[in-house]
Amino acid sequence: MTIDDVQLRPHATWWKAPLAASIPGLPLLVWQFLTFWGDGYTSGNEATSLTSLVLLAVSWLLPHRRSLREWRMIAAGTALAMALLPVVQAILLVAAMASA
Repeated sequence: MTIDDVQLRPHATWWKAPLAASIPGLPLLVWQFLTFWGDGYTSGNEATSLTSLVLLAVSWLLPHRRSLREWRMIAAGTALAMALLPVVQAILLVAAMASA
């Protein structure tokens, strides 16, 4: 048995889930960091943005094996959902204030 027999081949399309989360999520995260980090205190939105950025980086940095495909998709999907969370919260807040 050689070392080539033991090594796992990388998954051919490992990059699709992180890319699908990065295209809409990264501009939102940049906007959130520019908006929320300027006020000088740590809020829930800042913690959510930072956690989302870390999960997005984890989804890109996981090893490119097929066995980690589910973890990569979970990390990318959670990062995208957390990046959208402050935007959805702001939209709901504006809708609630407008209806009152």
